[in-house]
Amino acid sequence: MLTMFSVKGKVALVTGAAQGLGESMIRLLSEAGAHVIACDINEAGINRVAAQIHTDFPDASCEPIKANVTDNADVARLMDYIAHHYGQLDICINNAGVLERGPIEDMSLQAWTRVMDVNVTGVFLVSKYAAQLMIEHQRGGSIINMSSMSAQVVNVPMKQAAYNVSKAAVSMFTKSCAVEWAPYGIRVNALAPGYIRTAMTGPDFEAGGQFEPLLDWIPLKRLGEPADLGGATLWLASDASKYVTGSIVAIDGGYTLI
Repeated sequence: MLTMFSVKGKVALVTGAAQGLGESMIRLLSEAGAHVIACDINEAGINRVAAQIHTDFPDASCEPIKANVTDNADVARLMDYIAHHYGQLDICINNAGVLERGPIEDMSLQAWTRVMDVNVTGVFLVSKYAAQLMIEHQRGGSIINMSSMSAQVVNVPMKQAAYNVSKAAVSMFTKSCAVEWAPYGIRVNALAPGYIRTAMTGPDFEAGGQFEPLLDWIPLKRLGEPADLGGATLWLASDASKYVTGSIVAIDGGYTLI
């Protein structure tokens, strides 16, 4: 049974890999034996992640590649490189994302567009070219998109309408892709995390932090950790979930249940 969860030898692409959840997924897949491409617009960040991976796991295969997920030509070049150097793409994780907070009436068009470009258009472009590669080279694969519990609920008191809308779009895009690409053996699912501790957001949830009261709304009474996404990620990336597609997997400590 455990062999069904194996990703050893598979080729995996993770976007938004320079920090946070993306870095955690890079570590997970590298440790599990996948050949990992760490993609981010932050070249210094992905170089740091790859170097740390090779230090922690000397036998790991982790290659950093700079790319802008909102640039059509850049994404096309990235996939051409993967096809030429690896010959396949088994796992694609669309993790790149940005967040803008503030009242809707004060939000600039530039801020709105930035969120939509990265969180929606970026997922579209990477998924599109990943599917083309998967169809041509192996007629199969797993695409995992990063949605959010914010696709389902409005995070009061946080004012982040653009982010919420973008993640709702990611959830519906995931379902649409799952139906269209099922005949090719490509499964498309999404993770929907709740509040996850990162270097940027963690302090806000500590004692006295501005968001500490929100912990009372989480049935498990704690923040999620980046590693808490690991099991679901490995499950969706592997053959253990080979009959699962179009699912939005909540990893929110039960927040959206109440």
